Amino acid sequence: MAAPGPTLIVLQHIACEPPAAYEEEMLAWGVQIERIMVDQGDALPDWRECAGIVAMGGPMGAYEDDRFPWLVAERRLIADAVRAGTPYWGVCLGAQLLAASLGARVYPGPGAEVGVLPVFATPAAADDPVGANLPAAFSALQWHGDTFDLPEGAVQLARSDAYEQQAFVFRRAYGLQFHLEVDAALGTEWGAVPAYADSLQATLGADALDPLIADLSDAEADSIALARELFGSWLEHVVGLARRLAA
Repeated sequence: MAAPGPTLIVLQHIACEPPAAYEEEMLAWGVQIERIMVDQGDALPDWRECAGIVAMGGPMGAYEDDRFPWLVAERRLIADAVRAGTPYWGVCLGAQLLAASLGARVYPGPGAEVGVLPVFATPAAADDPVGANLPAAFSALQWHGDTFDLPEGAVQLARSDAYEQQAFVFRRAYGLQFHLEVDAALGTEWGAVPAYADSLQATLGADALDPLIADLSDAEADSIALARELFGSWLEHVVGLARRLAA
């Protein structure tokens, strides 16, 4: 019997924001998943016992400590782990928590960025083992109203016309503001979350969900393929898996 694969901690902040395509890639590499539902009060684990951390999105702001007191401990865990060299992959809120944990400002942007929209790789992405897989321009689901400053010592990997900070790397930690991992079925679930529905309506209008899901359906094959390619590169070159453990 094969030995169990390395364990990745998944920090999840709402039930409808799992790692999705990233989880499919973890399973394909034989990774063991320790899922922590932070918003439901699950205790934070010892990051020293894992091979890396994956932090997903959620409707809360990375700075809303008064409403979500557990954010303080989560940011501390991220800061300690990342500065110690633990691989990290953060998506949307997960990227904002990474920025905040590194001392950068996270704050509401001028308006929500919602839709399947263009994202552009920076020139620096070509020199990064994960970022080198980014096309010069690609489409990704955006569904956020907050943004962040680039942390000191980080390298910007992607931008969009609406928000300058879309992806960055700090040592072995990656933050992605956009969602490549989401398919149309999961996007439909997001439309039922009040905070997400409100931002969608405020940005695109009252009847925007169906057109958004249609756009997501059209883009999902390329988007999910890119999600798995990027994440696979992170597993190989950053986490340090030598080869795929399963097809």
